[in-house]
Parts: sequence; C-alpha cells; structure tokens
Amino acid sequence: MALPATGAQGRPPAQEAGTSPGYGPTAGYGPSPGQGGTLGQEGTDSGRALRLRAFPGGRPAMRPARRERPNRAAPHPARRALRLVGPPLAVTAVALGLWQWLATLAHVRPQILPTPWLVVSQGWQWRSVIWANTLPTLEETFAGFGASLVCATALAVAMRLVPACRRAIYPFLVVSQTLPLIAIAPIVDLWLGFGLVPKLVVVAIVTFFPVTVGLMEGFDSTDPDAVNLLRSMGAGRLAVFRRLELPGAMPYFFAGLRIAITYAVVGAIFAEYVGASSGLGIFMSEQANQFRTDLVYAAVAVTALVSVALFGLTWLVQRVAIPWYGRSRRARH
Repeated sequence: MALPATGAQGRPPAQEAGTSPGYGPTAGYGPSPGQGGTLGQEGTDSGRALRLRAFPGGRPAMRPARRERPNRAAPHPARRALRLVGPPLAVTAVALGLWQWLATLAHVRPQILPTPWLVVSQGWQWRSVIWANTLPTLEETFAGFGASLVCATALAVAMRLVPACRRAIYPFLVVSQTLPLIAIAPIVDLWLGFGLVPKLVVVAIVTFFPVTVGLMEGFDSTDPDAVNLLRSMGAGRLAVFRRLELPGAMPYFFAGLRIAITYAVVGAIFAEYVGASSGLGIFMSEQANQFRTDLVYAAVAVTALVSVALFGLTWLVQRVAIPWYGRSRRARH
C-alpha cells in the first residue's frame, strides 16, 4: 500500500499550505498549534492567495445591520377625519349626481321620483315640521333602547352565571327574532294602547337580541388559562366574572350595541306607523297618502342621519369606556 505523500517537515501537503485537516484554510487566524512562525507566515500567505482566487475583487463587503423602521408619527386629526369620511361622501355625491341626472333626463314625475334638489329644497321649507316630528322619535328611541340595554345586560349576566338559565332561555331568544314585527306591533298597541309604552316595547324587542348575543359571545371568549390562573390565586366565581369575563366582553358588547342602535330608530318609526299622533313614522305615512314623495324622502334622509349619528356616538362612548381596547388595536395595526 502506498503511503501518502509528505512535505519537507513530514506533514501532508495540505497541512503545509496552512490548512488544518477537516477545517479548510486557516488564513488570517495565525499559525496552527505546534507550527513555527515561518510556517505560520507561509499559511497566512497561502490563505491570502486562496482568498484572492475565491474573491478577485478583495474581501466581500459585510452586509449592513438591518435597522428597525422608525415609528411613523400619528396622522393629523384633520387628515384622519378626511380619510374616514372622504370616501363615503364621494360615493354619496356620485349617487346623488346620477339620481339628479336620471330623474331630469327621463322627465319622471315628482310624485314617483323627485330629484335630490327638490327633496332638499322641500325638506328645508318643512324643516320645522320635520324637526317637531323628529323629537318624539328620538324620545322613543332613547327610552326604548335604554330599557332594552338594561334587560339585555341583566339577561346575559344571568345566563352566564347560571348555565341552566342559558339552556332554558336562549332558544326563546332566537325564536323571538323570527316573529314578524308587522304582526307584533299592532298586538302590542292593542294591549298597551297608543301612548309611549307600546313604542318602547317594540324598540326593546328589536334591539335587545344583538346586545344579549354580543355579551354572551364576549363571555364565551374568555381565556381558560387566565380563568385557571385567577382561581389558583383564590378568586371565586363572582371575582373571576367581575375582573376577567366582564371587561373582556366589553368589545363584543359595543359591537352588538352599534347594531342595535341602528335598529332602534327603525323600530321606533315602525311603531309610529301602527299608531301615533306624532313622529317621523306617522309623518311619512301622512305624506305618502298625499303623494308628497319628496317629503317622504326628506324624512327618510333625516332618519338616516340620525342613525349614523347614533352609530358614531357608540364609538365615542366606547373610546371613553374602554380606552385600552383602542390602544391595543392601534398597536396591532
């Protein structure tokens, strides 16, 4: 068997060239252990030659360290408001322009399709009458929604703390939303008369379900590990509910609140259709009987504005009630 070739010092050629067996070139790292200065210099020169052959342009440039992007400053409030309301206003302007163009071009009678300009002008002339009918509708909306809010919150808490109560009541809550409102409202008026109380009942029937379901979903989303942690620290059932489940359900509560507040205005107007002496509902019914479609559209526009304003009010209440939720959302985005 042939022995491997050795260099002048009795070492393999690769080791003479300044490499360590199995580790590649040792250029720039000084002489290997047991080697003298001359051999170390030879290894350095050989390693430099190998490096120049591998990188003709010299030593490769080091990649700069990745710098973190600085936090962008918060946008100006005016710019943020413009970004929020600008797109809806643009879509509304385009829709009104098309409406005006089609109604004018087709020569449609105002009793069938009034132009937006006619709706605005007639609504402005009748503004005192429309405002006088808006106030009773707002009163019914706030009173009915307040009663619904109290009942829905109490019912959701009871179903959370007493599981048997949830199993017994929750199916009836679902069934209550399948009943047609057009059939319930006349019966409620027949039982309770034509005053304020039946309107409150109709508004409560329409709005309590989203709030109740929102709270129940919030309670169910509680982290089990957090519950076990509090229980290991000696917290009882009410303490866990008060300190963990109820605060964690607040975002879900306000989500249901925003849905319910828009239904509240519609429920109040529908209750006025059935029987009332004043309100936007009875105003629209009277004007429709007189073929004043322009005033009906004006009342519809006021209803939409009131609903949007109440929807925005829920956002303000949420920012005051649970400011930590808004900060956490901004931090995630």
